[in-house]
Formats: sequence, structure tokens, C-alpha cells
Amino acid sequence: MSLMSGIYIGVSGLKTSQNALNTTAHNIANAQTAGFVRQQTVLMDTLYNTIGGNNISKWQVGIGVSTQVVRQVRDQFLDQAYRKESGRQGFYQVQYEAAFEMQEVLGEMEGVQFQNSIQDFWYALQELAKEPDSIVTRATLIQCGVNFIQHAENIYNQIQTYQIELNTQIRSKVDRINEIGDEIKELNKQICFYEATGVEKANDLRDTRNLLLDELGGLIDISYKEESDGKVSIRAEEVPFLLEDHVYHMDVRYISEDSEMLVPYWPAFGNVEVFSFDRSPSSIDDTDIGSLKGIILARGRKVGKFTDIPVKPVREDYEDEASYEEAMANFKVAAKAYNKEINDSVIMATQSQFDQLIHGIVTTMNDILCPNKQIMLESGETIWVLDTEKASVGMDSEKTMGTELFSRKSMNRYQELQEVTLADGSKEWVYIYNEEDPSNNYSLYTLGEIEVNPDILKDRSKLPLSKNTNTGDFDIDVAAQLLTAWQEDFATLNPNELDFNNFKSYYVALVGELGTRGEKYQTLAETQEAMLNSIDNERLNIMAVSTDEELTHLIKYQHAYNASSRYINVVSEMIEQILNTLGV
Repeated sequence: MSLMSGIYIGVSGLKTSQNALNTTAHNIANAQTAGFVRQQTVLMDTLYNTIGGNNISKWQVGIGVSTQVVRQVRDQFLDQAYRKESGRQGFYQVQYEAAFEMQEVLGEMEGVQFQNSIQDFWYALQELAKEPDSIVTRATLIQCGVNFIQHAENIYNQIQTYQIELNTQIRSKVDRINEIGDEIKELNKQICFYEATGVEKANDLRDTRNLLLDELGGLIDISYKEESDGKVSIRAEEVPFLLEDHVYHMDVRYISEDSEMLVPYWPAFGNVEVFSFDRSPSSIDDTDIGSLKGIILARGRKVGKFTDIPVKPVREDYEDEASYEEAMANFKVAAKAYNKEINDSVIMATQSQFDQLIHGIVTTMNDILCPNKQIMLESGETIWVLDTEKASVGMDSEKTMGTELFSRKSMNRYQELQEVTLADGSKEWVYIYNEEDPSNNYSLYTLGEIEVNPDILKDRSKLPLSKNTNTGDFDIDVAAQLLTAWQEDFATLNPNELDFNNFKSYYVALVGELGTRGEKYQTLAETQEAMLNSIDNERLNIMAVSTDEELTHLIKYQHAYNASSRYINVVSEMIEQILNTLGV
């Protein structure tokens, strides 16, 4: 080996030691920088000179050291696990927040509980039964009815307002997802530019990109791959999101022309919606990932109503077994659709169950005060009409009959008195009942369409509580029916439940299920957060900067630098000695 080669060896040692010192200093300087991953200088041998050999091996002499790469120290598998669990934690966190909001709206966390309104109405019925002829007790009942409906409407409106306000969060998250895609695209270009020579690694830019991938993984389910040129391609919800130098943006639109619900969709892929809810959320199928999906699922796709809850058929209501079996088959199909479309949404489930309670109370009270019966017309059609034989009348001078306590805002309970021909050919004057039609919201006794009858508010004496005998006596049977009906079972909470509830126990069950659901989501969110923190700690153990370790490296590379410097001095002295000896 020549002396000049010795100089080169020393110089290579100086250069590589200096590079290693710079990397170590960079690590120490960024020890507290968010997302910074410690870097490591990997050294390698340079070329070897062959100076001889034998039949076994060559005699080689190295000519120095060089920097192979300055790499990031991180675990890709932990990164992938972190991003997936981050999305799952975000999914359940927004579910819990929605359930918590529903409890607050119902007043069960703080404020005026709706249960008090139900209890007040029940007390008013009891007082009415004690003093049926008192105008004061009737006025109290009517006022309790007003308070009951107002409180129910207020709760329902608050839920609907919160439901619509989630559109803002949905739009914000979609915008942020698009922004992240654009930022990663620009980082891809910069990384590719700096690493094009194959000499330098754009590690700081990669740190920024990984932080963005962490954030994106919390918003939506992603998969990604780093290409050979250093660029990252991303798929979101199994659809290309970032390929090459193009980002396929999401957008939002209303579900339909008459809907107020926004959903994200892919304009570049046939305007299909981003999320499919064909399968219920499950960690097994990885269908419970992303806070954006969690918000949309919690919000639902419409305002829930009592008509969304299928009612299990009762055998006694059917003439034969075949009709009952057909009804049961239809019920099972409807129950499956309810679980898929309604029950998975905490807001829609609460809306439909709460509306079913109000509908049950309202129609039960009305049907007792204004009983109906079925008649068959000459045409074979069956209709419902006011049962004038059983109906009570008001205390007013006209002895008004058929005045319901709770009315629909846009539809009267009965049509005008008209003459009809019955199946036996006889004629009868009847008040035809305007039946509820699920396809016509204005025909339903549903929240938003219910009010205390304006006629009763103007004249309390029209409340039909007197016997239809022109005696003016109070109809004690009506009071007894009102009290009895209040305590009888009227419905299950949903088609999955077997136990029937009366009005009070139904509300308790509703709140209990909501609380259980919220606790379940909270537990899942907290479990996911603990898992997320565990994975993040493992990541930090690998990629975080340890100042003590870096200081050790600093000393090591400083000594290496000094050793290379002394080596160069020795070689320099040797050359000088040779030159002096030769008299040059």
C-alpha cells in the first residue's frame, strides 16, 4: 500500500466520522421535535486493492471507509398497526360522543329529565280520576299534555339539530383528508427529487410524511406502499386515493334532494359513496375503522321515526296459520333491515324509539277518548269510523264528540260527517277516521306533527269525558281506561327485544339501553386508546431519540475523527521523513 493511499484512508475516516457527528448532532437537536425519527449512519468499506495472493485467497488492502446510508430507525409493521388501531379508536370515540350527547339531550346526565314529564302526565290522570267533574283537574291534564308535547318536541328537535350539525364535522374531515393527500403528493415529489442520486435520504421529509399518514389513518381506513422511487401510493377504503402524482379527492353531497344528510363520495369513480354499510361494524372484518365512518354511522341517513321499528305479529290477529307465517316472515325481513339501517346508528335508534314512545302515549289516549270501529262498505272496502255508541262527549253545550286530546297539525282526526252504504245495504252517517299512512308524514302521530288539540285549548269543556247519555255525568269508564292503559304493556323497545313495556318502563329501558350502548362504546374507545398508546410506546422505543445514547455516539465518532486525524499526521510525518532523507 502506498503512502498516498494511506492519506486517502485517513481522509475517508475524517469524512465519515464528520458525517456521523453531523447525524448525531441532528438527532440531539431534534430530540423534542414531534414526529422526528432518530437517524443512524451506516458505514461501509470502500474499494480494496489486490497486492498479491496464492491459490487459496487474494491479498487485499482496504483503502478506507465511506457512508453507506443515513437511515431512519423505525418499524414499518408497528406503523401499520398504529394507523389501523388509530382509525378504530377514532371510530368508537365518535360513537361514544354521539351516545353521550343523546343522554344529555334526554336530560339524564343533567338538566330536566323527560321522565318527569311522563310522571307529571300520569299524576294528572290520577287526579282527574279522583275529581272527574272538576274543571281544574281537566285544565291540569291539558296543561300537562302541553308540557309533555313541548318537552318531547324540544328533545326531538335537539337530536335532529345535533344530527344535522354532524354534517359540519363530516365536511371538515373530508376536506382534511383531501388536504393530507395533497400534502403527501408534494412530499412525494420532494423526496423523489432529493433521493434521485441514490446518495442522500430525505429523512426529515419522510418524518413529515409519516406524521400525515398517522393522521390519515385515524380519519379513514388506508393501505399504502412505498414505491422504488421513494413515493408512497395510498388506497382509502379499498379505492385508489393517491397514485403517482395524482390525488383522487373526495367530495360531499346530500343523500337525496329532500335530505339534509351529507355523505362523502368519489367523483372520479362513478360518484359512488365512499363507505358501504352492507356489513355491521366488526373488528374481525375491519369494518370499524376511521372517525369519518364512525360519524356517518352514528348520525344515520335520515330522521328516525316510530314507523322504522317493525312490530312483531300476534297470532290472535290472524285468521289462519298461513297468514300468520307470512306476517312473521315479513317481520323477520323488516327486523333484519332495522338492525342494519337503523339500530347501528345510535342517533336514529334513539329517535325511532323515542318517537315510538310518544306515538304510543298519544294514540292510546286518543283512542280511548275517541274510540274507533271497523265497518265494511257495500264495495267490500273496510274503513275505520268513530264509534258513536262508545264515544264520550264534552261538557260544552253542543256535547261535542270525537275531540282528541292530541291532534295532527296538518290532518284532522275525522273527515266531515258523511253518509255511507254498508255491506248489508243499509245507510249510515259516519265520521271516517283519517288513518295513518307511513308514506305520508303529515298523516302520522309523530314528533314534529303532534300538538295538543287547539279546540281543547280554546275550550277545555270539549274534552270528551262525559257520558253520551245527555245526563252530563262523567264517564268513569273512560278515566279507568286511561289509568289502566297507562300501566299496560304497549311495545317492545325494538324488534330484538322480547319484553313488552308500559310507558314508564319503556322510557327507563330506552335510557338504560342508551347508557349501556354509551358505556360499551366508551369501553371500546378506551381499550383502543390503551392499545394505541402501547403500540406508540413500542414505536418510540425504536425511533425516539435517547440523548444519553446519542452523547455516547458523539464521543465515539469524535474519537474516530481524532484517530483519523492522528493517522494522517503519522503518514504525513513518514512522507516528510522520506523526502528529507532523499534530500528533496
